Amino acid sequence: KEYEFLKAPADITVVYEDENILLMDKKNGLVVHEDNDGSVDTLVNRMLHYLYAKGEYDPADENSFTPALCNRLDRNTGGIVIAAKNAESLRILNQKIKDRELEKKYLCILVGVPPKKSDTLTHYLFKDSKTNTVTVSDKKTASNKTIITKYRVLRTDGTLTLAEIELMTGRTHQIRVHMAYIGHPVLGDDVYGKPFKGIDGQCLHAGKIGFVHPITYEYMEFESELPQYFHQVLEKVRRL
Repeated sequence: KEYEFLKAPADITVVYEDENILLMDKKNGLVVHEDNDGSVDTLVNRMLHYLYAKGEYDPADENSFTPALCNRLDRNTGGIVIAAKNAESLRILNQKIKDRELEKKYLCILVGVPPKKSDTLTHYLFKDSKTNTVTVSDKKTASNKTIITKYRVLRTDGTLTLAEIELMTGRTHQIRVHMAYIGHPVLGDDVYGKPFKGIDGQCLHAGKIGFVHPITYEYMEFESELPQYFHQVLEKVRRL
């Protein structure tokens, strides 16, 4: 049969894989699931094609579980995405994510210098489903949700800042809109900040993740490589 996912390349960067889970390094510019443009070239379709080619997934088998992603990243954010190969792993990992048991840290380059070297920001986010954009407010309403973002300045040259960010809540575009709200948008973010010429994407990367394996109960940590355009901007910040 001609399955839709076979139209996507079987090209993924594997960070870790066993019979239960698969960790992939998603590249900037690739969507995780199909969006409004209807492209079949998504991370989930690439993963299914990859596993189909290995003989680990066959949709023709009535008892076949469809491997699924446990977390997601924006199109223009790169980094580690976890997938479950069976229902038990998916159930456990989804619960861990719900209970905030996954340790996820992002690296980003911010425009300007935040007012504090480290801080925990708490505000309220409203999502417009029609435009797939969000706005932030100081006041809680019936239609918005609490967002909590921790940041730590790693280095700065007075113009740009390399920061490590940890999400205490997981809302749509949270890091991008929250940092923009305090006046320091992610460099290259053309939605909540300003376009920046000379780089290939926004400087936000989900680089580190740690969790207890759903089946073996072993604690695991992984780190992914920063994209090249990120390094180009970092060279300036590193000269301090």
